[in-house]
Amino acid sequence: MILGRSPKRSHGASAVVTGAGSGIGAAFAIELSRRGSAVVCSDIDDDAARGTVEAITGAGGRATAVHCDVSAIDEVTALANTAQSWFGHPPTLVINNAGVGAGGQPIGEMALDDWTWTLGINLWGPIHGCHVFTPILREARSEQPRGIINVASAASFGAAPEMAAYNVSKAGVLSLSETLAAELSGTGIGVTVLCPTFVKTNIVESGRITAQSSEAANLLMRWTGLSAQRVARDCLDTHDRGGLYCMPQLDAKISWNIKRFAPETFTRTIGLAFRASAALPGRSD
Repeated sequence: MILGRSPKRSHGASAVVTGAGSGIGAAFAIELSRRGSAVVCSDIDDDAARGTVEAITGAGGRATAVHCDVSAIDEVTALANTAQSWFGHPPTLVINNAGVGAGGQPIGEMALDDWTWTLGINLWGPIHGCHVFTPILREARSEQPRGIINVASAASFGAAPEMAAYNVSKAGVLSLSETLAAELSGTGIGVTVLCPTFVKTNIVESGRITAQSSEAANLLMRWTGLSAQRVARDCLDTHDRGGLYCMPQLDAKISWNIKRFAPETFTRTIGLAFRASAALPGRSD
């Protein structure tokens, strides 16, 4: 952690947010605007990105929509070029948020196409974002403090059964963020990785998740999920404080600590709990 008072990177920033058309990405973009930041809202869904921009500009903020498929390096490079042109200078804050949900089948049964799709967006998206934007942030000469936020998940260390592709993608984002933080230590560029549990977004409906798993995820999301707005605020505040890890929910923090201190017990317990739930009446494979 950084000692002393850290600059507020989320205030007055020139920010790029991927997956800004809905969910946590839209919440990030709107909250950044409230903090006086100009925001490039990128998404593969052009109408959704424009909707976020309209919400920002309607409230007096400054934002623009840019199409970007984060799984394609050429499109992420084009996003960086467009952002620099629109800002009139390099961005100061990049949030690699775009992500999809996938799960409901065990390893060996989940289609390899679903693995490729999930890793392409959830893992290669942040890799592309860090690859393209980190040199830009390094070279930028700006009085505004600079930073990168990568959106992972508590799945990055939770390893829930039948969520392998999603778990692997988010574990990669966690490792990527930790490595980047080590490489940027002492440069003044902050790195934060967001690891929430359930957040009230449309990731289940828009993902590739089996019907049974979708129903369970939606129930947990309704009962225990935080709003995307709350998660975005907490993460930006953590980033402003210089924190590397943001776990906005208590269950994520508890799981993180158990996994660190008793990893084998943690993994076995998750497996036993999953098998027990699968044996409940009304559940079928």
